[in-house]
Amino acid sequence: MLGSNYTFLVSVHHAELEIPAVYKPARGEQPLWDFPVATLARREVAAFVVSETLGFHFVPITVLREDGPYGPGSLQQFIEYDPEYHFFTFKPADRARLDSVALFDLLVNNADRKGSHVLIEKETDKLWAIDHGICFHSETKLRTVLWDFAGKTIPDEWISRLSAHRELRTLLKNYLSQEEIDAFTSRVEALLRKPRFPNPPQDRRGTPWPSI
Repeated sequence: MLGSNYTFLVSVHHAELEIPAVYKPARGEQPLWDFPVATLARREVAAFVVSETLGFHFVPITVLREDGPYGPGSLQQFIEYDPEYHFFTFKPADRARLDSVALFDLLVNNADRKGSHVLIEKETDKLWAIDHGICFHSETKLRTVLWDFAGKTIPDEWISRLSAHRELRTLLKNYLSQEEIDAFTSRVEALLRKPRFPNPPQDRRGTPWPSI
């Protein structure tokens, strides 16, 4: 599969089932100047934990596998989707569904929300969000194409889900540093005080490159 880091489409076998999955070994990660080395796989898992705990349920099942063929890495459920149908080609109704993803990106401080990182599953029409290796930095790093909701009030139905955030402090210890967990908590509490989507930053780049 294409990507700046090593990414493999693999088959997971359980009983008589064969399940397609995406395997991203930590040893295949390209070094980044602002993220600790070999931590992206753990951030992928942390994003899944946040999605499940707060009730978003749009990050595919993601686990950390210590015994992968190329060493430890993240293993994520593969979603069947049309690669030509993404944020920049979505119908208006599908773009309107992305407020929950925009909120999630604020929480996890997503530094790389490209247009191809939001998917609509072929058979079910379910919304999914993928590629969360560059998240959870302790400094503000939000870079996203999802600025449609800038300045708008975050719906109560999403804000109400944030009440479960404190249990995440324990759940995230296996994947993030304490500084990153504290920063996550601060972002949640800030949104609870002021439930509004931010405007694009003026002092730094607010969109990823490339955008898709």
